[in-house]
Amino acid sequence: MKLTLYTDYSLRVLLYLGSKKDEELSNIKEIADAYSISKNHLMKVIHELGKLGYIETIRGRSGGIRLAMEPQSINIGAVVRKTEDDFHIVECFSEEKNKCVITPVCGLKHVLFEALQAYFAVLDRYTLSDLLTNKDMIRALLDQDASFRQ
Repeated sequence: MKLTLYTDYSLRVLLYLGSKKDEELSNIKEIADAYSISKNHLMKVIHELGKLGYIETIRGRSGGIRLAMEPQSINIGAVVRKTEDDFHIVECFSEEKNKCVITPVCGLKHVLFEALQAYFAVLDRYTLSDLLTNKDMIRALLDQDASFRQ
């Protein structure tokens, strides 16, 4: 299974914001520069993360974005479920699009469904806080890479 860029960027934004000092604000440009990704893509991601309640946007001259929740409250499995739009890893997972003739007797669908559940069971065991145990090293790499590109 492959995550979409949207989910990848969502997780990266959360890691970026989580690696900042408490209450320190960031902006889209610095995140885009740190990861060498499009500001336009990030704007959509950040807007959605705000609607989902993961980040807070502060408007105004000295505004920016930051986490709206503590890192230990952000479950990775939940983020992936909310940012991915399709977990139909094979055609038969979708009743509307399924044209496979062996679906009624095929065991593959059940095996893949079980594998998908195991995938989420692993993601559900982790929070953003678990991914930030090396927060200082993450921050150093993000800051270093961004300064090289400027």
